Amino acid sequence: MRVSRRSSVDPFIVMDVMEAARRAEAAGRHIIHMEVGQPGTGAPKAAAEAVSATMARDALGYTVALGLPALRQRIARLYGEWYNVDLNPERVVITPGSSGGFILAFTALFDTGDRVGIGAPGYPSYRQILSALDLKPVDIETAAENRFQPAPDDLVGQDLAGLMVASPANPTGTMLDAGALGALIEATHGQGASFISDEIYHGIEYDAKAVTALQLTDEAYVINSFSKYFSMTGWRVGWMVVPEDHVRVIERIAQNMFICAPHVSQIAALASMDAEDELQANMDVYRANRALMLEGLPAAGFTKIAPPDGAFYVYADVSDMTDDSRAFAAEILEHAGVAVTPGLDFDPVRGHQTLRFSYARSTEDIAEGLDRLKNFVKTR
Repeated sequence: MRVSRRSSVDPFIVMDVMEAARRAEAAGRHIIHMEVGQPGTGAPKAAAEAVSATMARDALGYTVALGLPALRQRIARLYGEWYNVDLNPERVVITPGSSGGFILAFTALFDTGDRVGIGAPGYPSYRQILSALDLKPVDIETAAENRFQPAPDDLVGQDLAGLMVASPANPTGTMLDAGALGALIEATHGQGASFISDEIYHGIEYDAKAVTALQLTDEAYVINSFSKYFSMTGWRVGWMVVPEDHVRVIERIAQNMFICAPHVSQIAALASMDAEDELQANMDVYRANRALMLEGLPAAGFTKIAPPDGAFYVYADVSDMTDDSRAFAAEILEHAGVAVTPGLDFDPVRGHQTLRFSYARSTEDIAEGLDRLKNFVKTR
């Protein structure tokens, strides 16, 4: 049976690394997971309790396509609490994870063949989802002096219909301040292009609060998720904020593509938003892990690293060690028992000389992983 041209997307390499690590564990090895961008903690206790209580009295069927009104209202309130933004909850759309948000945004904003800019290094699924929708992903090679984020000059001559920006970014953890983000928004709108802000790592910041695009403009799509800060990866629930005149556009597409985000996940998400003590305890772990990484990676020989302002990643230039990051990651897994992600996932051109290290797991695991990496480099 034939397959479509659109289906010819690249694999998500980190998932292949996860599978290799799983096979090693099945064979009896103890693997330290620094490959996956997934919190080591589960959903807040209040989320599980809310689900249990609701299931006892409710069949949990479809919700309306835009999501539970109470959840949309609570998310709108979050923007007041975090950013002092007065947000109309009618602009909030609940999605099946941020991935569902990307599909809805790309479908609503772009036509076949449109060129959409994405930073490189950047989250690989942007590229693959755009390709599967018959859109043209345009990799914008970012520079260290711009904190591996796109800059207005990078957009000149690109003929873009849209720009996707993430801050904090995956894989680098770098952030855009208000000036840099505002300049990008202005440059994008100046070309008549749409601006999409991926804010999935908001809440996981260290020295400064991340800036939401909604502090600077209402003419943007903002995508977020309960997967990272709220520690709910497997629940597959996220949200997006769109201009008021786009709500009905998104609603029609969501009705047909997804019907709705999972009802049970929406119940859990609503409860999780008031579990601040537990969520901040998770942040304490990330802060400790980040400190260990910033000291331990250079001590192990990984000295060329991006400054992680947020998220839970460190992106390292390993050009002095390898020209094949995929083979190097496999070597590290085999000989050190540490799973890491090759940079090729994030940058098809320069990623053969980079690795991403995640520090989302327990502090004990991170300390053990760093010791193993140090011994690996020393004896290699």
